[in-house]
Amino acid sequence: MKLQILDCARDDLIEGYHFYEAMQVSLGDDFLASLHSDIECLRTSGGIHPQTHRQLHRALSKRFPFAVFYTVDEDVVRVRAVVDCRRNPSWIRQHLKGS
Repeated sequence: MKLQILDCARDDLIEGYHFYEAMQVSLGDDFLASLHSDIECLRTSGGIHPQTHRQLHRALSKRFPFAVFYTVDEDVVRVRAVVDCRRNPSWIRQHLKGS
């Protein structure tokens, strides 16, 4: 399958990078590498994850407490949001409305 990361999901990744980089130098790089690996796996596993919000599938990151929300349209996986699962659930729902 093809993979597309939408701008709003890229912004989420950048925000996560800055959060972890502020905690420890190079941890932001580890965060990005880990999340990009999780996202890359969606090329083969896209669509198998539960749909938890509207029509969005949710894949949990293996290393960080983040969830990747995506849709599958024909042969394209579209990553719509990358969300810190520690956030307030109402904030997450609101954030996903724009996805």
